Amino acid sequence: MKKSEIIEALANKTGLSKADVTKVYEETFELFKEELGKGNDISVAGFGNFKISERAARDGINPLTKEPLHIDAKKVVSFKAGSALKEIVNK
Repeated sequence: MKKSEIIEALANKTGLSKADVTKVYEETFELFKEELGKGNDISVAGFGNFKISERAARDGINPLTKEPLHIDAKKVVSFKAGSALKEIVNK
């Protein structure tokens, strides 16, 4: 689903205006970005968990030139689906 489709579906289900749903949608994901940016995990009951993980620096090889290169350490966001979401997906 695209953002516009999500907003339309939520507006239809809740009876709220698309403008109100859009505000809540955008602020929800802005809050997620802010909290993950601070290094905080996010847990959404019945859906899953977003967590910051760190990848260590490592040496790699450029697949085109076969030259060795250094890959810097970085933080990544991982998602682990909750049991309720897993059940729905696996029906």
